[in-house]
Amino acid sequence: MKVLVVEDQTQLGLMLQQCLSESRYTVTWARTCAEANDAITESTYEAIVLDIGLPDGNGLDLLRDWRQGGFNEPVLILSARDGVENRVKGLDVGADDYLPKPFSFEELRARVRSLLRRQSAVKLTVLEHNGIVFDLITRTVKLNGALVDLTSREYALLEIFMHNQGRILPRSLITEKVWESHYEVDSNLLDVYMSRLRNKLEAALGHPVFKTLRGVGYQLV
Repeated sequence: MKVLVVEDQTQLGLMLQQCLSESRYTVTWARTCAEANDAITESTYEAIVLDIGLPDGNGLDLLRDWRQGGFNEPVLILSARDGVENRVKGLDVGADDYLPKPFSFEELRARVRSLLRRQSAVKLTVLEHNGIVFDLITRTVKLNGALVDLTSREYALLEIFMHNQGRILPRSLITEKVWESHYEVDSNLLDVYMSRLRNKLEAALGHPVFKTLRGVGYQLV
């Protein structure tokens, strides 16, 4: 499982990275808001450990932007501000848990495990978005109640977007998920499959489904 750590203090960041790596998590360490935004754009994570005081912004503002952008993965806030008011504010903007500094690394690992268990327990088997009903169990897709016939590749593409509703997904991330290696995929192949998928969905729904961000990627709208 992949965990993103957002912490600007070098010593603490190294310790967090080591602590979580020892629990067999794959850890990415970001030191600023900009690096954190780049990280979640380039990959997906099962959980995020987020410090509030960052050199280029406030962790709470960063989290608020993520939630407004459709990012639903669990977030554990770390902060030296341990007052009740600060904890309530953190939870209100979208944090799933709040751990004041200083803290025990054993407690940190336990809280991350708890977040991941809860996230796993609430994973939906049916995803819905703007007339699209995507059943992960039966592997069927309905558009306004009618079944639509998708190829396995089209299904895999749509699944990625349904799990990341509203998020801008880079081309490299999409191809990495759908094909074994995005380095082996012709630059036009993704566009061809996206065009086919878009035509099937939009013809039945009667409204735009994907937004193309030239040179960047695609977004389910």
